Amino acid sequence: MLEDLEPVTEVIEFEVDDHVVYPHHGAGKVLKKEVKKVFGEEREYLTIKILHNEMTVMVPCENAQLAGLRRVIDDVTVKKVLAVLEDKVSEMPKNWNRRFKHNRDKIKTGDIYELAEVVRNLAIREHHKGLSTGEKQMFTRAKKIMASELMYALEKDEEDAEAFLDDLLLESAGAQLAS
Repeated sequence: MLEDLEPVTEVIEFEVDDHVVYPHHGAGKVLKKEVKKVFGEEREYLTIKILHNEMTVMVPCENAQLAGLRRVIDDVTVKKVLAVLEDKVSEMPKNWNRRFKHNRDKIKTGDIYELAEVVRNLAIREHHKGLSTGEKQMFTRAKKIMASELMYALEKDEEDAEAFLDDLLLESAGAQLAS
């Protein structure tokens, strides 16, 4: 009976030209899938070009999901993410360093909804009270990651995706100030 309770993790096969998201870096494109010998072991690797910072990362195929690699969100998920971005601020620690750790941990999950919540909360806080230097850097990075995924999901170029996200956040933060 206990084996029935084991979580089922679907193995996702990634192929060349797939648009993917690497949680700590953002959205990118699979450039290559090749076998390489590293530390005496042959493994299959994905080479991914991260869009917004021109970085290239190599991820062993067998560890891709463990690293949080996933496909770019679909249209249904885009709508849900936009709803999170437009929602009211959620409860955050008052102390800035606890809040920083809280937000960093949410970003680390790789979950698009957690990322959207962090982006929204920091946008609202910046609009109302301002952010510490560390939070400003986190906000900028989180927005870049979010915009890079929205770029692929909404079929926009990088600049348009960033402008779209900025406009949405400004409108949402302003609406909350008015209410």
